Amino acid sequence: MIQAASGILIAYLITFFLLPFIIRIAQVNKIFDIPDERKTHINPISSLGGIAIFAGLVISLLLVADFKGNNAQFQYYLAAFFVIFVLGVIDDVFILKAWKKILGQLIVTGILIWKAGLLITNFQGFLGIYELSSTASHLVTFFSIILLINAFNLIDGVDGLAASLGLLVSVLFGVFFLVNNQSAYGTLGFTMGGALLAFLIYNFPPARIFMGDSGSTLIGLVAAIMSIRFLETASSVVVYPIETPAAMAFGFLLIPLMDVLRVFVIRLVNKRSPIAPDRNHLHHLLQTKGFSHTGVTVSLLLCSLFIASISFVLQGLDIHFIIGLQFLIYFGGVGALVYLVPDQQFLHVVPVDQYVEDDSKVYPIYPAKEKVSVADE
Repeated sequence: MIQAASGILIAYLITFFLLPFIIRIAQVNKIFDIPDERKTHINPISSLGGIAIFAGLVISLLLVADFKGNNAQFQYYLAAFFVIFVLGVIDDVFILKAWKKILGQLIVTGILIWKAGLLITNFQGFLGIYELSSTASHLVTFFSIILLINAFNLIDGVDGLAASLGLLVSVLFGVFFLVNNQSAYGTLGFTMGGALLAFLIYNFPPARIFMGDSGSTLIGLVAAIMSIRFLETASSVVVYPIETPAAMAFGFLLIPLMDVLRVFVIRLVNKRSPIAPDRNHLHHLLQTKGFSHTGVTVSLLLCSLFIASISFVLQGLDIHFIIGLQFLIYFGGVGALVYLVPDQQFLHVVPVDQYVEDDSKVYPIYPAKEKVSVADE
């Protein structure tokens, strides 16, 4: 408990005091995320906030966590954090091609599987499957880690959203590990939570800095480590053993996981690359319905907390019933939002020669090749 309390405090302070310097350095060197037609911000903002999150997490862990004995794998976790962080910073500054990012993520996943021994070995009866073969275990773990890394990366589309969901997931897993005497993993969860809590002060709407890929992929990586550890140990702990850990872990992570899977399916159905950018994410849909950045973040955070609570309360029931209910809640909510909530009317950016009334105005919303004018739809 003392380790976790120290970890969250140190991570919070490091992240909090680093962020103003990072914002200033980005302003002086003009290192910004420039707005365009897909993005929701209208002013250039730095996307280097992940540097502070990484520093808060890693420095705090090195100072307070015990990596001896059964926790020797944490040295490999730290190596994976460093690789995913460097990859993210390069992408934030120079923009990496998709295949290079995936290659880097595969390297990170390889470190976790073959050096840290992080593997999903049991489906706990989901689809009638229990123990996995070695090959199946490696393939499922590879897919799960890559999916979670990209789930938090892709849901980072409005101010405060990825950090808020990451904070919730980190605290939920952290509490479970702490009460079950897995102090190193509990410290990991609370340390990540401390860094994200400090970051939210600068990122909650209106954001003064973004976390970028270096922050969002790091959150996904930490979530992957904690969720796999949860899957492998939750049914055998002394304090409140979980009968359906797969359903509960899925409930904790449902919003980012289902968002990325739903978007990938939509793209494939439309015969587009699953990694091609678009505006089909859940936060885009909410914005279309008139939700502000704050409204989107708070709504999805409350939904995530609700689904996590339902998963916890029902954990003694059949795993297929719980996961089926989770799917029903998610797709029922998305369907109600799509078909029952009307789209809002917005001002649209159009070429100036298409709107030449005397009262037309030109706004510098984002860089364009020609002058633009704003007109009512």
